[in-house]
Order: sequence, then C-alpha cells, then structure tokens
Amino acid sequence: MAAVAPTLGAPYEARPIRFLRRERCGAWRLKLYGIALPGREPRPEFVDAVMELAPEVFPAPAQTDDRYGVGFVTAHDSAIGGLALYYWWQSANECHYRVYASPHDDPAALVKIEDPGVGCVWELEIVDFERRAWLEDVLANPDGPDFDRYLGRHVNADL
Repeated sequence: MAAVAPTLGAPYEARPIRFLRRERCGAWRLKLYGIALPGREPRPEFVDAVMELAPEVFPAPAQTDDRYGVGFVTAHDSAIGGLALYYWWQSANECHYRVYASPHDDPAALVKIEDPGVGCVWELEIVDFERRAWLEDVLANPDGPDFDRYLGRHVNADL
C-alpha cells in the first residue's frame, strides 16, 4: 500500500528571525528573540505580554546547584496567534522549556500548552544556534564557562 503524502497548507515563505534585546527577569539573564510573518516584526504588545509573563514561567530561584539563571525567550507572532517559548539551561547540558499561546486578537491572553511540540522550523533555528553557542561558550570553552560571552551572541536570519 502506497503512503499518502500530507497536503501542505501554504507554500513556504522565509520569516525574519531577529534578536530583539537582552532582558533581566529577576535573577534570570535572558536573550529575547522575535519571529514574525514575512516583512513584519512581532507586535510590541505581544512581545511585552511575553516578557510580562516571564517571571511566572521561569523556575525560582534562578540560580541553584544545577541552574545558571541563563536562558532565552522567543516571541513568535504569527497570522493565527502568538507562541511564547521560554528556555533555560539546567544540569550543565539540558535545555528546558515551556510554551504558551495566545489568539491573534488578544496577544496578552497567553495560556500554557501542556503537551507542546519541539518547535517549528523557524523556532528551531534559534534553538540550534543557542545549542551551539552554549556548547562553545560554556561546556567546551577551554577557558571555562563564559556566560557573558554566551549572552553576547545571538542569531539574526531570514529563514
């Protein structure tokens, strides 16, 4: 029996993936990224809502024996709504995350997704960059972990 290929909803279009800024969230030091539709930027009210929720999302305390108080956030503003992705490094080599979603017409109505997927192709570009930066600047750095160097690196791409 031949497999049936799924139908794609729309042709692929590159989206802007942009580093927006560094953020502080209590003791957490974060990189903030935005993803938007082609030719657009994430709506400021959505980005603000994503960061306003951050103190409730990241574990407390930020720094423990196995948590470093370092992570990154992605505000993915799409045509149907927003995804807020919160990531942090823990246990040396583990990237933990939580995902929240909101409808397009109410960007501040972020609700936790209980069984999130790993991410879409655009979100995974950021995760891949951050994985490589963490490996180079923290885990495999011959001079020892350099969190400031890690936080100073970021990705910008049209993917």
